[in-house]
Amino acid sequence: MELRPELSPPPVPPERLGEISAWIERIERSVAGGEPVAEEIGAFNAATGHRYGVFDFATYRGARTLEEFALEAARPAHPRVPDVTRAELVEIVRRVLDGDPETGYYLLVLDAGVARRDAADLIFHPPPGLEGAPAGEIVDAILAYRPFSL
Repeated sequence: MELRPELSPPPVPPERLGEISAWIERIERSVAGGEPVAEEIGAFNAATGHRYGVFDFATYRGARTLEEFALEAARPAHPRVPDVTRAELVEIVRRVLDGDPETGYYLLVLDAGVARRDAADLIFHPPPGLEGAPAGEIVDAILAYRPFSL
């Protein structure tokens, strides 16, 4: 199934990726050198719309490449898409289950589009009864969640 363009990862021009990558590397060097970075990280976050902290710049290489970090930073932090359908959610979860290279972005879309805050856990750490479940069953479990107030 094709997804609406607003549900797909937005393209990022190579120049923007290069600019953000260089900025990340500058902050990373400053963190490693023990230099003050609060203002620089604040400017980075203001320019990208994200909420990164010192830890993100000091440790990102353990989980992803510089290009992956820059791509994430260049894209919206909370991509809100109105009126996401069940079929679209099923396609998003299917892509995540299949190991799509854009899994990180699809998880952001999923998180922003459903009320259940632990939706990704149902994919990566399913409870009994959902192990090996197809995308449609996982989406049904996600959509069955109803928040309650204390």
